[in-house]
Amino acid sequence: MTYDLATGRLARMGLLDSEALHQAGEVLEAAKSAGIETLRVLFADQHGILRGKTLVVDAFAGLFRSGLNVPSTLLLKDTSHRTAFAVWEGEQGGDVDDFVPMRGAGDVLLVPRPETFRVLPWSPHSAWILCDPVQTDGSPISFSSTQVLRRATADLDAQGLEAIFGLEVEFQIFERLDPALEHWQGAMPGAPVATRNLTQGHQFLTESRYSDCEAVLDDLRRNAQGLGLQVRSVEIEMGPSQFEFTFAPLPALQQADAMVMFRTMVKEVCSRAGLHASFMAKPRLENAMANGWHLHQSLVERSSGRNLFEPEADGSLSAQASGWIAGLLTHAAECSLMIAPTVNSYKRYLPYQLAPDRIQWGWDNRGAMLRALMQPGDAASRIENRAPDSSANPYYAIAAQVLAGAAGMAAGLQAPAPTSSPYDVGAARLPRSLGQALEGFVGSDLFTATLGGEFTSYMAQLKRFEWDRYLNTVSEWEQAEYFNLF
Repeated sequence: MTYDLATGRLARMGLLDSEALHQAGEVLEAAKSAGIETLRVLFADQHGILRGKTLVVDAFAGLFRSGLNVPSTLLLKDTSHRTAFAVWEGEQGGDVDDFVPMRGAGDVLLVPRPETFRVLPWSPHSAWILCDPVQTDGSPISFSSTQVLRRATADLDAQGLEAIFGLEVEFQIFERLDPALEHWQGAMPGAPVATRNLTQGHQFLTESRYSDCEAVLDDLRRNAQGLGLQVRSVEIEMGPSQFEFTFAPLPALQQADAMVMFRTMVKEVCSRAGLHASFMAKPRLENAMANGWHLHQSLVERSSGRNLFEPEADGSLSAQASGWIAGLLTHAAECSLMIAPTVNSYKRYLPYQLAPDRIQWGWDNRGAMLRALMQPGDAASRIENRAPDSSANPYYAIAAQVLAGAAGMAAGLQAPAPTSSPYDVGAARLPRSLGQALEGFVGSDLFTATLGGEFTSYMAQLKRFEWDRYLNTVSEWEQAEYFNLF
């Protein structure tokens, strides 16, 4: 069937090239053959949350001709779903001095990425497709997730290099006891649901605990594989009701796509089964463990396929690995906002909890921020950053790794001596709060120089809005500490 996509608005604007148009035709045929009734047209927002609209079958071809308009304020929401920018106050150059993108709350345009089309195994009459949000005139949005990651990898691409990432993702699954659907619970954000554990006790990698949860884990694994995600292992993690999936290494953009698909799939599949899945960094639940998102990374020379992080014959770091490690360490504080993006993220950085709290690296050391897993002759040699958590926007987090590591290489930096004492009190600390992370981000030139001032202004305002709301909230700790005393 001919869909005449080449005459559409997206093709005329140069937003879909000939290869993408060919893929789009294949997607439309695949959707027809699979009997797809609804297409969920989505983009990863600033928090790595998928948002969008659902189209019925008659509108599928129109998506590839004209794209899909959605409100621009979807790109301006904080984690409570409040709009964090004063879009209706003042005009450019008027009374509002702070950076305010997308004034007037008009539309942005979603441009479909045909390669991301997926039939949903848990809802086989429906499919996903991920999109790039752009301005309605076709110009890019500097702070959109995919644009940030593409800009971050552009210099490596020009050098014939490719950053490769592998994922370890920790999260919890609980029984849902109360969905918190009372009217008074529908605030911004909504009240947390009531839950209880699926497994009892801290049973790291215990076979009997895997057996207890096998049905749930099989369901998630099969759905992940049905989406084409390259699952490597399914594991019982440290804490009660805590699990980990690991994934094969992939290039940056593909791995970021895989992470948002996986996280969304897990939450949707669990919800349908009366369960609640959470990727929160450190849930406020008795005995719950924190959730890390360990980012394994290496650098490949495209022309030869050679892993540039493989050590020399004597075991010493390659120049590229040494520079990359040094870059990640040098820029660790300013990158924190990109890899640990919430107020809650910084409650995870505690000593002796298999999470880092200092800016150090070590050989195969799970307490260090950077764990070097490199051996001569090992083509899988890599650096594992253990500072990110599972709530991070994967596009932003991976972009931060690329920019910091590449900056270290470009400056000719060398890694300091490795540590065997990752919680040494003499070492520099990671930020202790979102406020400190904001200070590090705002005070840095790295992201302004690479991603532009518009991006850094956007991120600073978005996360400052969240931080200010936190500071203005009276906590349970304060009530317990002072209400009776004074």
